[in-house]
Amino acid sequence: MQYKFYALLSRMRYITRWGLMRNTFPENVQEHSCQVAVLAHALGLIRRDVLGLEADPERCATAALYHDASEILTGDLPTPIKYYNPEIKQAYKQVEWVSGEKLIAMLPEQLRAEMTPLIFETDPVSHSIVKAADKLSAHIKCIEELKAGNLEFASAAEQTRRALVEMRLPELDWFLAHCLDSFGKNLDELE
Repeated sequence: MQYKFYALLSRMRYITRWGLMRNTFPENVQEHSCQVAVLAHALGLIRRDVLGLEADPERCATAALYHDASEILTGDLPTPIKYYNPEIKQAYKQVEWVSGEKLIAMLPEQLRAEMTPLIFETDPVSHSIVKAADKLSAHIKCIEELKAGNLEFASAAEQTRRALVEMRLPELDWFLAHCLDSFGKNLDELE
């Protein structure tokens, strides 16, 4: 039997993000998921090793790799539509759930129990860290677009920054205070 999960996962690179915005450089779901995994791992490490709170950085990173897996089947619905009202938001969550279930069914039976909590982000701490890393990735995209002179992302930068602050996660607050400004610098300034 051939299992299609991993072949479908590799197609994440064809799903473009920020479809309603003029982009200086395009971003796809695969690139985004990789960045979210790095950020989730960092936030998990900060939470555990800097702040002394419970976290599993490796689980955070792994869950982040799969956090948008359902978009392989649904595509990336633009945020203004996805969150237009509570009914649409709830309906889209259901579509994501069904998509996740279809993906899990494309795995060998022996892998499903391990992959299900990752696809559905069932651990509360990991879930909050992945959600924060996802929003942080969006904010970093805005910073990079603004750095490139693309003012199309100015209001998105303000909205994502506000959303990050409103999350009130200590590991995220630490990252914002100690790491975020570096994303606005060029290579010479970083060295």
